[in-house]
Amino acid sequence: MTGGTAQPGGGAQPGGVAQPGGGWRRADGPSAHDRERRRRGRGGSERLGRRPGAADGAPVVADAEFGSYYGRPIIKEPVWKTPDVPLYLFLGGAAGTSAALGSLADATGRPALARSGRLTAGAASVLSVGWLIHDLGRPERFLHMLRVLKPTSPLSVGSYILAPFSAAAGATAAVELLGWFPRLKRFGSAVSALFGGPMATYTAVLFANTAVPSWKEPGRELPFVFAGSAMAAGGGLTMAFTPVAEAGPSRGTAVAGAALELAVMRRVENGHGVVSEPFHEGKAGRYLKAARACTAAGAGLTLLAGRRRAGAVAAGALLAAGSLLTRFGVYEAGMASARDPKYTVVPQRERIAAREDTGSLVR
Repeated sequence: MTGGTAQPGGGAQPGGVAQPGGGWRRADGPSAHDRERRRRGRGGSERLGRRPGAADGAPVVADAEFGSYYGRPIIKEPVWKTPDVPLYLFLGGAAGTSAALGSLADATGRPALARSGRLTAGAASVLSVGWLIHDLGRPERFLHMLRVLKPTSPLSVGSYILAPFSAAAGATAAVELLGWFPRLKRFGSAVSALFGGPMATYTAVLFANTAVPSWKEPGRELPFVFAGSAMAAGGGLTMAFTPVAEAGPSRGTAVAGAALELAVMRRVENGHGVVSEPFHEGKAGRYLKAARACTAAGAGLTLLAGRRRAGAVAAGALLAAGSLLTRFGVYEAGMASARDPKYTVVPQRERIAAREDTGSLVR
């Protein structure tokens, strides 16, 4: 690990903070042994410590290069599976918003919206739990998560949000389909709506509580991103399944959620220095670029043609697709940042340098 600042040109500045693009090597790049063998195998001026084309006698400093021990990541990458976890995030968020819209519609005399909200919440919550159990590997592992409630653990608290929400939403959807017990249906709808907001956002707190750099650094913004994404998805889906005369709350929720998601996601993608890089690169970059396009197009179409049936269906599909792609993008960006040591070490050095500067000013 170099002791100076890695610059884009490859040089090093002693006593500084390493910057992105300056000789950093990914954890899955060539090993130290391979790099040494290549260096020794080069001919002529490189063996003498000169770059090709350098003037005779000119001092040359070797390129600064970063590598972790044996090319391994510094932190352990989460063992979560794809597409299990991104689908779990998307379905849970859509279910939470749909449940809230169903309960609101029931209170304001919109029976068609109430029905679509309950059915969407029930189906999405059951599928969400299914993907979570598939990621865990065995169903009993989910039950083991409910043995103890630990308020300081987002995972433990999240389990006690997911369990009552999915039970209430699933039961309410079943009663809605069967046409039984209207009072029980309203009670179940109210319970699922009560847990709808936490259901849509607790996974962002869970992500921010990990050591994964591209999740931890923007931890204050991620709950707003997930909330906006859930509002866009739930509003879009219920808007698509509801007659336009009753879908006003869905349209408003979808547009507000899309605006919130786009605004805060811009901060996540650009406001955290080097750890924002993974949101622009590889799979994450492609997912998030497509997500922005779908979300913006869906919101615009909702405003322009959301009061027509075809426009509402198309806009709802675009908003749901944008929400799904956002979850995949955030997930992939975090995984990429866990694999590359740069995203762990650079912020650490920046914090150390900031503390040293503060200490020198105090003295």
